[in-house]
Order: sequence, then C-alpha cells, then structure tokens
Amino acid sequence: MYAAVVRSFERPPRYEEFDTPEAAGGHLLAEVLAAGLHPRVRSGAGGTHYTSDGRLPMVPGVDGVGRLPDGRRVYFVAGDDVPGTMAERAVVDPRRAVELPAGPDAVVVAAAMNPAMSSWVALRRRVDFEPGQSVLVLGATGNAGRLAVEVARHLGAGEVIAVGRDPRRLELLTSLGATYVVATAEADKLAADVDVVLDYTWGAPAELAMRALVTHRAERSKPLAWVQIGSPAGADVTLPSALLRAANLRIMGSGQGSLTAAGIVAELPSLLDELAAGTFTTAARAVPLADVESAWTAPSDPGERMVFTP
Repeated sequence: MYAAVVRSFERPPRYEEFDTPEAAGGHLLAEVLAAGLHPRVRSGAGGTHYTSDGRLPMVPGVDGVGRLPDGRRVYFVAGDDVPGTMAERAVVDPRRAVELPAGPDAVVVAAAMNPAMSSWVALRRRVDFEPGQSVLVLGATGNAGRLAVEVARHLGAGEVIAVGRDPRRLELLTSLGATYVVATAEADKLAADVDVVLDYTWGAPAELAMRALVTHRAERSKPLAWVQIGSPAGADVTLPSALLRAANLRIMGSGQGSLTAAGIVAELPSLLDELAAGTFTTAARAVPLADVESAWTAPSDPGERMVFTP
C-alpha cells in the first residue's frame, strides 16, 4: 500500500510504499477515507510527543474515517501498536471505533473529532462539570480551543471566557458562545471566578493566568479545576507552592494515559451525533495523501484543519 512515511524526525513524511499491516485478533483492515493532520499527529511525526518511542520508520496519524470490509463507515482511534492512519489501509480495533450515520462527510468528521474530543472528554470525564458553572478556555484561538468554547457552552456552561493571541479570531468567539474575550498578553489581569480552566497552552500564559485567577478568587476554598490539554507555549511552568496552599487549585491532565481508551471511546457516539447535527463549527480542507510532503509545511488558514484523503 501507499502511505505517508516518516524516516527522519527532521523531515516531513513522504508518500511511498509501505507494508500493508495485518489485521489479527478480531481487528479489521479498513480502507482509509480521511485522516486529520492534528497537532498531536505533527508532534508524533516529529518525535516530540510524550508517547513517542523514537522508532522509525513510522506512519503518522492517530485517528480517521475508514470503510470496513462489510462496507460500513466508521470513525476510529488507532491503536498504539499498529501503523498510523495516513495510509491507504489501517488496522481498526472495533472497540475503538464507532459507526458513522449516513449524513456526515468523512472529511468533516476526520477534521473535527480529534480537536472537539479534547474538551468534550475533559468536561465529561476529567471533572465533575455541572451546567451553570463557568469555564475559561486558555488558547481559545486555536482550532481545538475554538471548539472548546462551543463545547463548553453546549454542555451548559453559564459563562465561557476565551483567552487567546489572535485578535481577529478572538473577537469572532463571542458569536460562538464566549461571554467575553481576553488577549493572552492580558492574562495576568484575569479576575474571573471560574470553576474550570481548559488549558491549551501551558508555559508562560498558564503561569500568568493561574496566578491571576487564584489571587482574585472571591472564595479561595471553592474548587478550581485546571485541566491541562496542550502545551505549545512550553512544556514546563514555574508553579509557586503558595498558589496550591492559597486556593483549592486542582491541576490535572486530559490525554493518553490520564484517560483510558475505553473511556474516550465511550464518549465518541454522543460527540459524533452533535457533529452530524451541525452543532459545532468545522473548517476542513481535503488534500490528497500523495501531496503529504509539500502540504505538511504549507501554510493553512486560521481555524482550518487539513485532512488527507488517499
């Protein structure tokens, strides 16, 4: 089969022949219809993701939409011990897959499920989120952060505060459910009394926002759940011990390891229903897999998710 193949962490994947994987132990070999180029895929292909074992060659891709041998279309999350989804064929574990209804376009599903899943699963599985509570999205002008604003509002957040870098995209978030918006550079002035933070940045923005939110908290003993999801602003933060003593601050992650695969997959059908219903805004651009090498580093429009189609 043909696939996007990474032979060096210093270069983009190349379209070339690769051994077709074998499906065994109840797994199925699917024809891949669409696979999204998510930040998680980029970091895996660059060898920088925390799950990377450094082995090469590899096929990137963590999820996708595929057609099973019986003709059914499914959205599936790739297993950890099989080649990735940016290929003509991929191994599907039925326990990590959910059948698509007739309506949704494969490219749209491949573009939206991964970024939307980050906030959907965090609010439904990592914290005891209740309707009416307030949510702050740190890194809200990224693709996943923008969807997080919509997801939080859809799940019943009474207030959604969006913090992001891009002024133009930040202003657009009010039409998607943000109560108000704050520039990342002003994160040290945050005085909101929120219940949950969905953190897509980490690094310096998280340090500024965390200190400000704790300092201005009206009731320090009220739980503040800080859910760490992404770290493009830095892998580390300086966390003063006083912040942990001065407030009921609970820091946790949401991702591979902090959630079981079964727990993630259990949330897929309900999220897929919402995507099929057009509940969330999705911008997808389909690109032939054969163009993966040039497309990998090509600029894309803000908010748009590239999807490879064999």
